[in-house]
Amino acid sequence: MLTPAPESSLLLLIDLQTRLALAVEGGEAAIANARRLAKGASLLGAEILVTEQNPEKLGPTVPALAEFASAPVNKMCFNVCAAPLFPNETLAGRAVVVAGFETHVCVLQTVAALLSRGRPVLVAADAVGSRRAESKEIALRRMERAGAAIVTTEMVLFEWLGSADHPRFRDISRLVK
Repeated sequence: MLTPAPESSLLLLIDLQTRLALAVEGGEAAIANARRLAKGASLLGAEILVTEQNPEKLGPTVPALAEFASAPVNKMCFNVCAAPLFPNETLAGRAVVVAGFETHVCVLQTVAALLSRGRPVLVAADAVGSRRAESKEIALRRMERAGAAIVTTEMVLFEWLGSADHPRFRDISRLVK
């Protein structure tokens, strides 16, 4: 499955929070790629939704993504879709591109819920992270077996563009360099 057009996509940034970032293996790279996705989504018109798990304990969204987190969905449950304040209506007719922490907990449970609702899901493997590499890898394999497309940040951005003739081609190209 290719990434649908930006207007048919939702970028879901799950729990990219300060205290989690300190514990996640490869957390800085995942945050940098999540930022690329968010900047690209913003440039191309894809909606962005940010969640925060127990922000009183885990802190706010990391500073690199704060500009996209003006109204994060605060939650205690691991599956984002089960959060009382999650705007499930935003999912209608959209594919969901997922980035976030932790791959084997909140990301996995959310992806499973989205797939069970018939939503196409693309997980940006280079924009997710777990405390342990093996937890991330096993979770990615599990999500793929369940029907999620495992992609990279660059794949999503260029699939959103569709062509080098796109008016935002240069902007997106600068994001990935």
